Amino acid sequence: MKLSVAIPGHIRAFRIGTVPDWARQIERLGFDGMSVTDRRAWPTPEPMTSLAAAAAVTARIQLLSSVVLAPPRASASTFASEVATVDHLAGAGRLRLGLAPGGRASDYVDDPTRFEHRGRDFDTMLARLKAHWNSADEDAVGPAPATAGGPPLLFGGHSQPTIRRVVEHGAGWIAGGLPPEAVNRFRIRIADAAAKAGRHEHTETLVSIMVSLGPDTAGAGLNAIGEYYHDLGEDVSRGAVAATVTDPHSLRASIRAYGDAGADHIIMTVNDPDPDSLTSLAQALGLL
Repeated sequence: MKLSVAIPGHIRAFRIGTVPDWARQIERLGFDGMSVTDRRAWPTPEPMTSLAAAAAVTARIQLLSSVVLAPPRASASTFASEVATVDHLAGAGRLRLGLAPGGRASDYVDDPTRFEHRGRDFDTMLARLKAHWNSADEDAVGPAPATAGGPPLLFGGHSQPTIRRVVEHGAGWIAGGLPPEAVNRFRIRIADAAAKAGRHEHTETLVSIMVSLGPDTAGAGLNAIGEYYHDLGEDVSRGAVAATVTDPHSLRASIRAYGDAGADHIIMTVNDPDPDSLTSLAQALGLL
């Protein structure tokens, strides 16, 4: 099973200038990848820029987005060019692009894409991205990707359209906020749909979990998680805090449980702004 770290760009105490430090530390400690998140109505660093910074200072780890909110990026050709540029900086095969339409209306405020049309606009963008990356037109906007056909696409969500997008366009599914038994059920639904469509290659299942092994301080730890989810309501905020892994034993048990449910890759979202805190996480997982 692959083990990756999502840098804590979702917490207010995070310092954007430390992105290269996080990338170096993740690679040095033996993790398999570094992931970034996306939220427009929040001080989260821009994901593709962050991955470009990570690509410049690493050579081995996978670079993932889990996930980029695709529909608000109204220009498919510009986004395709941004992704292709990061793909070149990383080197063919290292970038994996996780995408989703998002579930917060606030991320669509002051944007030409309307929240209620995000699913339709997402599908249109996907078709345009693939066409751009596979184009033989030398006058196309931006570079062709380093990875033939573009980086593998991963899709977040747990709806029927998510299944369709994974089967039609994707290499994998990213599960967030679901217990192991729910991950297993949805994973099987994707596999069944892929088989019916004549796709027989393995579809990767990635699971994103919240981890907080450090102290709860202002802007970090469980306090940061509660603040980040507060806009979705008290029940969601409390649920996110309750689902967060807070000790090494529980972390190892959670990874085993998701592995038994068919997960291939665990993305651990940490909640400490200090990249040196990753040493404790690596020790808990036996990487050191």
